[in-house]
Amino acid sequence: MKKSNFFFRAFDLYYEGFKNMTLGKTLWAVIIIKLFIIFVVLKLFFFPNFINEKAEKGQEAQFVGKQLVDRAE
Repeated sequence: MKKSNFFFRAFDLYYEGFKNMTLGKTLWAVIIIKLFIIFVVLKLFFFPNFINEKAEKGQEAQFVGKQLVDRAE
């Protein structure tokens, strides 16, 4: 690969930057933990799978359509 390639230079910029980080690694760890909490823990406890609980097996699309029509009236 040519070292003057844009993608190689961009990759090298980030690779060298992350390799030489000290405080940044800790901050990235905090960011990843927060994203895990937001997307996994909150989904499990606050956003149940309502459609699978209320609709019959294989009739999910009809259930959603009926709910949309009923709410529009």
